[in-house]
Amino acid sequence: MAVRIEKKIKGYAVVTPEDKAAAVKAEAVSRAQVEAELPVADVIQMHERIERPEVLIGSTYKIKSPLVEHAMYVTINDIVLNAGTDHEHRRPFEVFINSKSMDHFQWIVALTRIMSAVFRKGGDVTFLVEEMKAVFDPKGGYFKAGGVYMPSLVAELGMIIEDHLKSIGMMHDPEMSEHQRALIAEKRRAYETQQRSKKNSEIGTAGEMGGAMGLSSAADHPEDIEVTGDGASFPPTASMCHKCSTKALVLMDGCATCLNCGYSKCG
Repeated sequence: MAVRIEKKIKGYAVVTPEDKAAAVKAEAVSRAQVEAELPVADVIQMHERIERPEVLIGSTYKIKSPLVEHAMYVTINDIVLNAGTDHEHRRPFEVFINSKSMDHFQWIVALTRIMSAVFRKGGDVTFLVEEMKAVFDPKGGYFKAGGVYMPSLVAELGMIIEDHLKSIGMMHDPEMSEHQRALIAEKRRAYETQQRSKKNSEIGTAGEMGGAMGLSSAADHPEDIEVTGDGASFPPTASMCHKCSTKALVLMDGCATCLNCGYSKCG
């Protein structure tokens, strides 16, 4: 590109590549000095070089599985980073599993050491939950109290880790919309009303027959089929829902409906 000079030239200087390099170097040094003078927050991040404190806070969870004779106790200890500041965080640091049963001693020790190493490594450790919950027992799983299906003992350990991470704020449950909550509550009320009507009808029929034959009525042996308001218990005849893995799937108006998550086979 040509540049027309309309003024008188009073002087000139030749810029060599060395001069350009020196100018760039000087600019870089000055920028580094400026960045060094900027205020930096003294935030401690979780990593494997953090030494274990003398005292750690933690929680102990109990597992009573039909796959083992004795109960298992899972203890997860946490470390508090940046205590007393706006950057305070509670992060898992180590895990211990104890039980009277020695059948699974080797893999339990190996699992606890690996998990503790991952915790001390820092970063996003929530991937452990999905990895452990995806472990299936080739002999089949089992149902926990409340009707929740566990594909394996390792999967239940994964659920305990998930519950603990939720309690310290590392994981969060997906928010259920108000519409979905209202739908589930409506289905629970409808099913409860339906079962009560059916029970009253059966009691009336049994009472008439019992009075005629001199037998006790069905009211003397009621069946516990009511659903609690918070969905903590479900009918004993309910089947497992493949969406939430809970034995809460009942037949309503000819359609399989889950009283726990609101899933409906009919849409």
